[in-house]
Amino acid sequence: METKFSVDQKVVYPSQGVGRVTEIFEKSFKDKTMLYYKIYIEASDMIVMVPVEKADDLGIRQIVSAEEAQEALNLLSDDFEPITSDWKLRYQMNLDLLKKGTVKDIATIVRCLYNRSKVKELPILERKLYDSAKKLLEDEVALALGKTDKEISDEIHTKLEPPGSTPKIKHPVILDDDEDDDLMNDLDGSDKRKDSDDDDDDSEDSKGSDGMDAEEDFDDDDSDF
Repeated sequence: METKFSVDQKVVYPSQGVGRVTEIFEKSFKDKTMLYYKIYIEASDMIVMVPVEKADDLGIRQIVSAEEAQEALNLLSDDFEPITSDWKLRYQMNLDLLKKGTVKDIATIVRCLYNRSKVKELPILERKLYDSAKKLLEDEVALALGKTDKEISDEIHTKLEPPGSTPKIKHPVILDDDEDDDLMNDLDGSDKRKDSDDDDDDSEDSKGSDGMDAEEDFDDDDSDF
C-alpha cells in the first residue's frame, strides 16, 4: 500500500508536535491487518503509533514550505479582531484551531493568547495551550526556514511585540457577560456599603449613639481564573 509519508520524513502532528516517521509497519487488530506510522515526537520524547488511514483525520501533515512559514510569522504582527473575553469559550475556539493544525492556525492561537495575556493573566489551561502552540510554531518554522529554534523564538517575540508598539487590535475589547457580572458584583458591593454607611449616619443622628459596622468580605470573582 502506498503511503503519504515515508520513513525519516518530518511531519506535524498538531496535538503532539513536530515529529519524524521512524517506521511504517503492519499490525493486526481484531482480525484486521492495518498499516501504521510510528512517529517520534522530539519535544516530548514520545513515540506515537497512528493508523495510516487515520492520519488525515488527525491533521498529520508535512512541514510547510519556507514561503508559508514566513507568512505565518508575518501574521503574528497583523491587525486582528478581538475574540470573546470568556476564557472557556476562547479556550475551546483555540483548541479547535489547534486540531485543524495549519501553520496559520497555530500562529493565530499564539497571537491571540499572547495579546490576551497583555490584558489579563491567562488561566492555567490557556497558558499550557499557548506554550504548546508556540513550541509547535517554533519547531515547524525553524525546519521550514533552516534556522534554529532560538532564532525563530526571537523572531516570534519581535513580531508579537515590536519595540515601542502596542497590541494591534482593530476595535476596543467589549466585556462579555462573565466579566460584566464581575464588574456589576463589584459595583453592587460598593453601593451596598455606601447605603449601609448612609443608614448608619441616619441612625447616629436620630439616636445620638456610636455604632460599628461589621466588616464584610467580598470574594474576588477573578480568583476562579
